[in-house]
Amino acid sequence: MRKWEHYEHTADIGVRGFGESLEEAFEAVALGLFDVMVDVRKVEPRECREVEVEEEDLEALLYSFLEELLVLHDMEGLVFGDVKVEIEKTEGGYKLKAKACGEVLDYEKHGPKEEVKAVTYHDMKIEKLPDGRWLVQFVPDL
Repeated sequence: MRKWEHYEHTADIGVRGFGESLEEAFEAVALGLFDVMVDVRKVEPRECREVEVEEEDLEALLYSFLEELLVLHDMEGLVFGDVKVEIEKTEGGYKLKAKACGEVLDYEKHGPKEEVKAVTYHDMKIEKLPDGRWLVQFVPDL
């Protein structure tokens, strides 16, 4: 089961995602990112976008994935309330395919919170926890 939380970080907010699998943790942290911006529980899956990124390590993969979602937000005004991720190990690193579903930001409906300027590597962590779940976290630039 995927879930996310926000944690306090000097002057900013951190986003932490958990999942039974690495994919679920990536999904959770993506939802956590959008929950910094809006109430994701109010976002309906009206439009879907496919995202594909390939990187040499998991941290770069996470960065590129979240950056692609943020670009869709900036270019098309979309906010996402559901994300499905597939990750495969490749010869040169990792490949991620995702389907993100949401709708155009509606200020009345979604109750905007913070504007996220960028994804950062700050406090980024990807690890398998002792209980077998995955943890993925980072601090966005607000």
